[in-house]
Amino acid sequence: MPAKNFSTVRRRLLTWYKHHQRNLPWRKTTDPYAIWVSETMLQQTQVKTVVPYYERFLNRFPTVEALARAPLDRVLHVWAGLGYYRRAENLKTAARQVMRDYGGKLPSEHHQLRALPGIGDYTAGALLSIAFGKNSPAIDSNVRRVLGRLDSTYKETQIRALATQLVAGKRPGDVNQALMELGATLCTPKTPDCGACPLGRECRSRSRDSKISARRVKRISFTDVVWPLAVVRSGGKILLRRRSTGKLLARLWELPGQETSSRGDSVRALRRELRDFAITSCNRRSIGEIRHAITYRRIRAPIYLFESATDSIPAQSQWRWLSLADAERYPISTLSKKALALLAVHETRSA
Repeated sequence: MPAKNFSTVRRRLLTWYKHHQRNLPWRKTTDPYAIWVSETMLQQTQVKTVVPYYERFLNRFPTVEALARAPLDRVLHVWAGLGYYRRAENLKTAARQVMRDYGGKLPSEHHQLRALPGIGDYTAGALLSIAFGKNSPAIDSNVRRVLGRLDSTYKETQIRALATQLVAGKRPGDVNQALMELGATLCTPKTPDCGACPLGRECRSRSRDSKISARRVKRISFTDVVWPLAVVRSGGKILLRRRSTGKLLARLWELPGQETSSRGDSVRALRRELRDFAITSCNRRSIGEIRHAITYRRIRAPIYLFESATDSIPAQSQWRWLSLADAERYPISTLSKKALALLAVHETRSA
């Protein structure tokens, strides 16, 4: 792109952004911590999903210090349902590091931000430009697509050079956000609205009458999984366990259950898992099935209700008996939350 066009692109971007940006809560603050939370939540998660979690999270942990001091289980409880829980763990760990090394203030240098857990090149660029007003590019998938089409290239070095030039002037944070917004709302992967694009005159892909397509990405291959769950009750309490660290959904609490080869093996698999509890062979019943997706798994989860004669647990185990009211204060996996919601519907119908 000729150098003279950078100022034109920047001006048109900012004008369009002023009139068409979505009303999002993290755009109403200059607090680096709040912006950091939003950028972390937006990683691999849609905006509409993030908004209520963002507001709830900041209400519970309004400062770096509050997050650093909070128990991890409490942080995971507020995060529960948003997915990719490693992000919450990284936020918590990084908050403690910011308290220790920077007096509770998020650092404003690229190498310092990159040294914090969970902050990659894109997030560092977004924080530097949006929170600190520094001329740093922030290249996510939306920005990459917009600039790739604008300059008709897939070359990462060319896209980065273009991004760096565009944020070299005033309001770099708004320029980055305008590019992200353009990619999210108009310059979409499959059906870009070129007629409404503020950069149509400068766009090389459009002027060359190309297909204006995004770079092909490898299609995600999902695996269909059967994952039966057991709601085990005893004296008004239900049985939950905490998942081990280092595993998927680490430290979250869940109902007993496991992946099986087929639905026909569901009850046998659950009985193997519950062999240490006083459950007889005839006191269970099916209460329905739920569907869920996580990472690359599409899960069918048949739900079975069991009654246990006692509420004892094996010594030194991750199991715990909890009332439903107490369970609400624990970080419970979304799959188990869905199963408990199904139980509530079943109980209402049976009443």
